[in-house]
Amino acid sequence: MPTTESKKQMTDDLKRCMEFHGHICPGLVYGYRVAKEAMRLMDLGRAVDEEVVAICENDSCAIDALQVLLGTVAGKGNLIIKDFGKNAYTVLNRSGRQAYRFFRTTNYEYRGEAKADYDRLEAAMSAGTASAADRQNLKRLKVDDLLARPFGDIFTTAEIPFVEPLYAQLDRSEPCACCGEMTMAAKMVRLSDGRQACIPCSQKG
Repeated sequence: MPTTESKKQMTDDLKRCMEFHGHICPGLVYGYRVAKEAMRLMDLGRAVDEEVVAICENDSCAIDALQVLLGTVAGKGNLIIKDFGKNAYTVLNRSGRQAYRFFRTTNYEYRGEAKADYDRLEAAMSAGTASAADRQNLKRLKVDDLLARPFGDIFTTAEIPFVEPLYAQLDRSEPCACCGEMTMAAKMVRLSDGRQACIPCSQKG
């Protein structure tokens, strides 16, 4: 559960992110802060179609906040995941031909009044002696701190050249020559005998 402090800071849009994701956590707050900053810089609303695109360099909890606030979702094709394991996100606005990349270059350091508690909990985590309550308390401290900090203390922001991403691919479906299941034609593989197969069947040899 969120602390009293995080409840005070929990706006309606953050609550929507939490409801979608299932809980509040530091990763979700990273995405929330990025989405809000992108919306501010480019005057964005939630995308109805593919007018906003997010390129995420990880597959973390942060992505869910981008989906909720920016409308960048896998099903529309305007959420692109390049899982490099980096805490970095690029948000593009097609109509304004703008693009910003948000990234971190330093390790997380707690700066709140409860720094002593944070350091103790971090030490317990590193030593492998942290209890379930300790892990939960550490998560709460991070959430409160991330919500309170200026955005520039968390992420570096860089405006980058706008390179328009391709729109989501559309194509007809055809039956796989092996399993018979309908498959997007553009995703099929031509076999040595000339037949078209889905990727799993093509990999069976």
